[in-house]
Amino acid sequence: MQHSAAIVPTSIPWSSGLLENTLAKLRRCYPFLRIGEIGRSVLGRSLFLVSIGRGPCRVGYNAAHHSNEWITTPVLLKFLEQYAAGLLCGGNLAGVDCMRLFDCYTLDIIPMVNPDGVDLVTGALPRKSKAFCNACEIARRFPDIPFPDGWKANIRGVDLNLQYPAEWARARAIKFAQGFDRPAPRDYVGPRPLSEPEAFVMHQRALRADYQLTLAYHTQGKLIYWKFDDFDPEGSYELARRMGDASGYEPQLTPYGSGSAGYKDWFIQQFNRPGYTIEAGIGQNPLPVSQFDEIYRDNLGILLLGMIGLSKI
Repeated sequence: MQHSAAIVPTSIPWSSGLLENTLAKLRRCYPFLRIGEIGRSVLGRSLFLVSIGRGPCRVGYNAAHHSNEWITTPVLLKFLEQYAAGLLCGGNLAGVDCMRLFDCYTLDIIPMVNPDGVDLVTGALPRKSKAFCNACEIARRFPDIPFPDGWKANIRGVDLNLQYPAEWARARAIKFAQGFDRPAPRDYVGPRPLSEPEAFVMHQRALRADYQLTLAYHTQGKLIYWKFDDFDPEGSYELARRMGDASGYEPQLTPYGSGSAGYKDWFIQQFNRPGYTIEAGIGQNPLPVSQFDEIYRDNLGILLLGMIGLSKI
């Protein structure tokens, strides 16, 4: 099922402004979408939450923790749009009936966790702004990391996916030993867990929503990370294998050097439920928009299995 008049752009760089504009158009076309702000970034940009469905099983998907992985934002929004379009016409998505999804599941999407960083990478942050100049100063201390393409952090130079209270001190020791002991384009864990407003909002939302499963979208490598330390939530590996079969991605254990303080690490530790980091696409970040269609095609099955994978509808 395809929606003929697509709203979500998939061939241009994204920004916080484009996100806001796209969500407004989606709201007009699909008034049953629940779209709201759950917090603000360092620079005051909205952190949006989009919810669809009325089912008892609530799952949460998020994208763009990392600035130069912004291509994950339109992946989630295209899925949302195609799902919503299917509801209007009584259709299905890859063979799954959209109305049954709506009745059985509630899906939360946080499409851009790091809007300030995305704007920096894609050129939407004014070059003469104080924030841009501060980022330049941070980047100069790390000349081996290309600027702005190599920027993963939030605008204060804190890596948001190293901000969660799941062996944060271990992540700190590892990253400090690698030289990331101060604000940096990537890999700085911050002064303490949840010091950054974006990570704090994500943490609080997950606690309130009590998700049964979460998908955190990153790039790249065509990998599915499914485990944290010795936590092994029931059905988690089996679902990772099914996601792998559907996508061609490989389920893997997270490498030790990056296996702490991430969103899915904390989610698994906190709830002992399935949480996954999806490393979409292949190549060097930021991935080119020319790769979008392949990424979306590969991930459609994963996005559906995130809802239906632990139960039958």
